[in-house]
Amino acid sequence: MSKNTRNTEFRKIDVDQYDEEKYKEEDQGETQSPSTGPSETEVSALLNSGRNIDALKLVLKNAPLGSKNQAVKDNAANLVLRVLMSIKTGQIEEAIKNLDNGQLDTLMKYTYRGFEVPSEGNSGHLLTWHEKIYSVGGLGCIMRVLSEIGRASCRERV
Repeated sequence: MSKNTRNTEFRKIDVDQYDEEKYKEEDQGETQSPSTGPSETEVSALLNSGRNIDALKLVLKNAPLGSKNQAVKDNAANLVLRVLMSIKTGQIEEAIKNLDNGQLDTLMKYTYRGFEVPSEGNSGHLLTWHEKIYSVGGLGCIMRVLSEIGRASCRERV
């Protein structure tokens, strides 16, 4: 007979706390500072002055990724799509070269978000963006975005 058969310490652990339906993920984005998204007036000013790449950097830097407010996220997505459509196909590579990996991942998220709401003429432009992001960010960029979308779709829409 084993020496530890009378040890009952293992029975004091609440195994129900690890149940998937009761699992609550840490609210990382909201606890730091709830983002209101990029400023539409600043982005419009940059676009009107022809500084499209700076506008892209601004919207990606201020993306409300951790926000729970769907309206803020929708407004930011529309603003990012507006910036993406304003950048000509010949400037896409130059714009992507100036971004770090985190910004590339964010840009890929917004590219997929743009695919969800197709409109006249933007699908082809978004495919060009996708191709150029993939050429710089590689398969890892796509995998990080899709794995995050898959995780989030179980709980709520990204």
